[in-house]
Parts: sequence; C-alpha cells; structure tokens
Amino acid sequence: MRYLMLVCRDTTDSPAPPTQADRDGAPDVEQWWKAANESGSYVLGDRLRPAAEAMTVRVRGGELLVTQGPFTETSELVAGFDVLECDSAQQAVEIASGHALAHAGAIELRAMWPFEDEGEARA
Repeated sequence: MRYLMLVCRDTTDSPAPPTQADRDGAPDVEQWWKAANESGSYVLGDRLRPAAEAMTVRVRGGELLVTQGPFTETSELVAGFDVLECDSAQQAVEIASGHALAHAGAIELRAMWPFEDEGEARA
C-alpha cells in the first residue's frame, strides 16, 4: 500500500537553514532518504516552496476564486511530501519516524487509495 507523508513544520520556525545545534540529535534527511530508497519503500518526494507563495483554488457557483497563501490558518505548514510503498501501516510509521522533521516538526501519514479502474496511481 502507498502512504503519503506530509512533512510539516511549525510556522514559528525560522526559514533560515538549521544550525549545527539544530542538527545535533536529529536524523540526517539524506541518510533517511538513502535508507528508504535502498529498502524499496521510497517512491517519490520533494520540498515545497514557502506557504506565502501558495495559492488556493476554489470554484463556487461557477466562479473561479484564487486566493494567495495556504488554505488554512494553522501553526503547522506542509514543507514537503514523500510517497512510500509499504507492507503495513506499522512499516510506514517506522520509516516516517526516522525523518528529521518527525523530531523537529510533524509527519502526517495518509494511506492512499488507487483508482478502482487502475491498479496503479495515475502518473
């Protein structure tokens, strides 16, 4: 089953790169990626640009509404995502717990549903 990892960080965190003190005690993202990739669990992922550059798109009553910024007011924003292929939810939790932002932010795991007419997710 595929799992979407939403990699979140607190909005009060500085956008500046982490210092060595920030890195101490937290797993290295490159090592996490390498281990997930070598295990065959890693499908794809990427970082996201700042939430201030986001757009929210809605269509209401046939009218297109585009607003600047993220869709909700929250203290945590999605900073990136990863898609994992795992045998179980427990395996997804184990992999996600090794990500650096599981230690400094939060990881939301969501199981993915394939389209019924397709065995695979759409490209």
